[in-house]
Amino acid sequence: METSHIHNYKKEGNYYVCNCGKRILAFENNIATRSDGKKYTKKSNVNRFLFPEELMKLEDALKPRAKHCFKCLFYTGARINEIRFVNLRDDFIYNQNGRSRLIIRHTKTKARKGDFMGGKTRDIPLSKQFAKYLYSYLKDHPDGKINFLTTAGFNTMLKQTADNIGIKDPQDLSAHSLRKTFEVWLMSLGVDSLPLTAHLGHDIATAASHYVSPDIFSWEDKRQMRIILGDIYLS
Repeated sequence: METSHIHNYKKEGNYYVCNCGKRILAFENNIATRSDGKKYTKKSNVNRFLFPEELMKLEDALKPRAKHCFKCLFYTGARINEIRFVNLRDDFIYNQNGRSRLIIRHTKTKARKGDFMGGKTRDIPLSKQFAKYLYSYLKDHPDGKINFLTTAGFNTMLKQTADNIGIKDPQDLSAHSLRKTFEVWLMSLGVDSLPLTAHLGHDIATAASHYVSPDIFSWEDKRQMRIILGDIYLS
């Protein structure tokens, strides 16, 4: 008859491992408590973004549903609690010969953190490449729903996948890291702050506080960034 097992974890790399084989991802950051009593992990680098090689490796390694969520987050630059409420039947305008667009109606307000009611609707352009992906997805999902993972589920899968393929500091990655990457790449490629802030739904002061010198990227990085981003703001 089996008895209950008390896990005895030892630190091995980025994991705590029990002798029974169970592993949990180890976070070196502090655990904090929100006002509602829920626990969360404090990142050591809240402004973590991905370099092109990291992003391509991570996207390739994710399981299909997580990869879909990854694409929708990165190629729109939207917040996870904005994009999950998009319905492609109503909010996606596909133009095969011109600029396709996505309407984000459920947007974040400038109220307390986590409040997503009453914000200003954003009408954002899409690259031709990502628009074709959404068009194909809509044909297979005629209800128009994006079908997102939960925020916690996506973030956990992102961190674990990043750790499995050897990406540095996987504990600092989250859905927000993809939005941050989208912003930093376009800023580094010289996209004007006005269309970028309108796209992302924040003000110029916030964009300035997120500024990263384009010198951090090599010529090859920028070449890859243009290929990955497609023709959004870069045509």
